[in-house]
Amino acid sequence: MQEYEPVIGLEIHAQLKTKSKMFCASDNHSVDAAPNTNVCPICMGFPGTLPAPNRQAIEWTMLLGMALEAKIAEEFNFERKNYFYPDLPKAYQISSATNPPVIGGSLRVDADGQEREIRLHHIHLEEDAGKLVHSKNGTSLVDLNRAGTPLVEIVTEPDLHSAVEARVFMQTLRSLLRHLQISDANMEQGNLRCDVNISLRKVGEKKLGAKVEIKNMNSFKMIERAVNYEIERQTDLLELGKKIAQETRGWDDAKGRTLGQRSKEEAHDYRYFPEPDIPRISTRKCDADSIDLEKLRSMMPELPWEKKTRFEAEYGLNKKDANYLADDVEMADYFEKTLGHIEEVSENAEIMKKYATRLSNWMVSELAGKMNEASAEIDEIKVEPENMAELMISIEKGAISGKQAKDVFAEMFETGKSAYVIIEEKGMKQITDTGALESVIDEVLAANPKVVEDYKSGKEKAFGFLVGQVMARTKGQANPRVVNEILKRRLK
Repeated sequence: MQEYEPVIGLEIHAQLKTKSKMFCASDNHSVDAAPNTNVCPICMGFPGTLPAPNRQAIEWTMLLGMALEAKIAEEFNFERKNYFYPDLPKAYQISSATNPPVIGGSLRVDADGQEREIRLHHIHLEEDAGKLVHSKNGTSLVDLNRAGTPLVEIVTEPDLHSAVEARVFMQTLRSLLRHLQISDANMEQGNLRCDVNISLRKVGEKKLGAKVEIKNMNSFKMIERAVNYEIERQTDLLELGKKIAQETRGWDDAKGRTLGQRSKEEAHDYRYFPEPDIPRISTRKCDADSIDLEKLRSMMPELPWEKKTRFEAEYGLNKKDANYLADDVEMADYFEKTLGHIEEVSENAEIMKKYATRLSNWMVSELAGKMNEASAEIDEIKVEPENMAELMISIEKGAISGKQAKDVFAEMFETGKSAYVIIEEKGMKQITDTGALESVIDEVLAANPKVVEDYKSGKEKAFGFLVGQVMARTKGQANPRVVNEILKRRLK
């Protein structure tokens, strides 16, 4: 492993969540639809049909390029990429790979504390193929609901050198796609997929080794496992003096290994030629019906790395919590909406930071834990931001203890009830009235003179006993911090 250096490039496909498909008016939200119901003659490849490009898909592709500081082409054209698969009804795919709308760009990643800038080669736009459904009896059926879905392909330069970098790049890209709100970018649902190209070369060499492609990785864990396996496999072969075959391999997750599928195609194998039924797309202002780049730039939202920096500066969050919250746009929105329901936050910056720190701690630990247990996303939970704000206020004001807060939150997560309602129903509200607590404490001290003398003679455990007596007399509703303060004052 010391002798060879892995060189890795990624080809990532992300489905865009436009209302309609790339070249027709068929519904693009067909995840749960019955097979072959969201189709039309165009996406089914009927002879004589004419494709009409989806303008929003083109604009979103360029918006992604702007976020990655890439060059937007003055014009580009769609072309036919010819190959045959059972789920590709026309026997060609309409793509823009050889004359892409977005050129260059980069994405900065932080892998194991090391920040690196990964360059992009280009981003192009194309249509997705259908899907083969394999039955247990050995037959295969074709579902064309997915055929024609707008698909952006992000192609990196071979700038990655480890499985961790490949995983973190994908996670960072997913965060960006979701912040731009152009893709659900869910790997498990197949709307974000990744092909990994890996070659090995001796350390210090410039020439790349034979490239092996691993197709259709659909989870972050799978990417990391597959890359590590392939690096080890190629290293073993090179150390035995064998050559690496340039090929396409698949990943068998159950066996934890890659398997050879076919020799790797070259660009000329696809016989690209311009799509004759779609005119060239322009971004020049002088051209009629061109894409307005200035308007697109004005639509750019706050990007995840910008949000992270703001969360650290504005709310005083530590780097880890800011990263966690800013990575998921819906989690970040939930965080800020919750703070918006705490009136004191708008009055004082220090109070805001105090609440923000407490809230981020709860979201990173308690909320994330409950979501993992329930396999739920933030937009699926029953706890509304205003109710989470009630819980934070109740803790901060000393109305409930930390342990009580966890019990309240568990019921909030299960039922969606208000924190205030649960606290009232369970009679949890802590006694913070110093006058009432002083009266109880005086009664406890009067009833336990020997324990008082033990404390005065240096027996610290006696203090804990007296606190326990106060808590017992108030049925656990006394605020422990206030009890401690009054009790120490009284004992002096």
